[in-house]
Amino acid sequence: MRRLYISIIISVIGSLFLISWGLDTLVENNIDVEDSSDIVIYKKLIEGLSHEVDDHPFEAIERKLEQFSRYYQIEASLKLTDNVALPASLITQLSQPGGLLLASETNPYLLRQLSKHSKYLIQIHLPHEPVEAQPVDIILTTTLYIGVCGIIILWLLPLTRRLYLLTSTAEKIGEGHLSQRVLVSKYSYIRTFEYSFNQMAGQIEKLVNDNKILARSLSHDIRTPMSCLRFGVEAALDTNDIDKKNNYINRMETEITRMEEMTTIFLEYAGMERQGFNLKKEWVNVNEFIGHVIEELQSLAQQYNIELIFHPSSKDLVANIDEYWCQRAIQNLISNATQYAKAAVHVSIKEQNGMLNISITDDGKGIPENKLDVIFNPFVKLDTNRSREKGHFGLGLAICNKIMDWHQGRIMAKNSVEYGGASFMLLFPLK
Repeated sequence: MRRLYISIIISVIGSLFLISWGLDTLVENNIDVEDSSDIVIYKKLIEGLSHEVDDHPFEAIERKLEQFSRYYQIEASLKLTDNVALPASLITQLSQPGGLLLASETNPYLLRQLSKHSKYLIQIHLPHEPVEAQPVDIILTTTLYIGVCGIIILWLLPLTRRLYLLTSTAEKIGEGHLSQRVLVSKYSYIRTFEYSFNQMAGQIEKLVNDNKILARSLSHDIRTPMSCLRFGVEAALDTNDIDKKNNYINRMETEITRMEEMTTIFLEYAGMERQGFNLKKEWVNVNEFIGHVIEELQSLAQQYNIELIFHPSSKDLVANIDEYWCQRAIQNLISNATQYAKAAVHVSIKEQNGMLNISITDDGKGIPENKLDVIFNPFVKLDTNRSREKGHFGLGLAICNKIMDWHQGRIMAKNSVEYGGASFMLLFPLK
């Protein structure tokens, strides 16, 4: 908004200055200002009076001016030259024929310097005449206002165009075209607002798409356990064998447990957007934080006979993060890595281009290159052996991606050349 305010001030002040300067130049070049006949008379009068009193002593000059004021009803007086503050270009006019015409807040007056008494000036006050508005003054004033209005309208045109584009884009998004965005111009007065609008539109599109995928996946995955439950109920009702009834009931209990787990993880993912507004960020020593997370996961790694190797940063790095959610993202990635690794998982910390880079790399089979761009989408599973019956729903990496969005960071994946497996990088801003 600062850019908007600055542009308004520059436009208004600049238009006033340019138009006023142009009108003054036009008037100076095209209008000859001539003294009126009354002023000419008063100039001749003060010139004659100065010559008449110049040969008299100072006391006689004052008496002469009093007599002049009384006879002619014109206010005349003496003033000290030093008491008149004028620029050098005007001081020379005081001794020229006719003197110098000036104006006060009440009326105009003439000043004429005495030749032999150069310390003194004769001052004659001219009668005040009401100035009637001339047609040329009205034209110039009207031109000034029209010019200012025209420049402000020209300034408003690009702003109104950007606002129209924002309104049009918002209407299209409201009609369901969620991919619509405003093309941000570097010359726009409201560029920051346009960036924020596009970011908001992106979040809305992502939220709607996630909810669609969530609803579609939930409706699809819930059919199997529901069918199993219906079959179990019917089979239990049809049999009189107590052992078979118990077997059917146990299977139904298993299906209900699976449905509860699936519903819980789905609802948790759907409600994560609200969690992003309640982050409890604090400055954390990254080496100590990651070391604590690895220590907690050592027992899991031992179950898979995997060695967790920590490569801390050579210097103490601190980041402003929410410990709970960041710990959850890192635990998720390390847990996945231990299940795919052959012998070891490497966790390293370093500073890269002003960003904190936390890398989790395994020595497993890696990720197909054509899948690297989709693995962070919800409900994407690359390994068909990791079925939902075993509690794998394809939401782990999607949750990590959300957590990084909350921290204005990003998550990336690639295949490691050094270790041969998959490498996930969490990039956090350090400032």
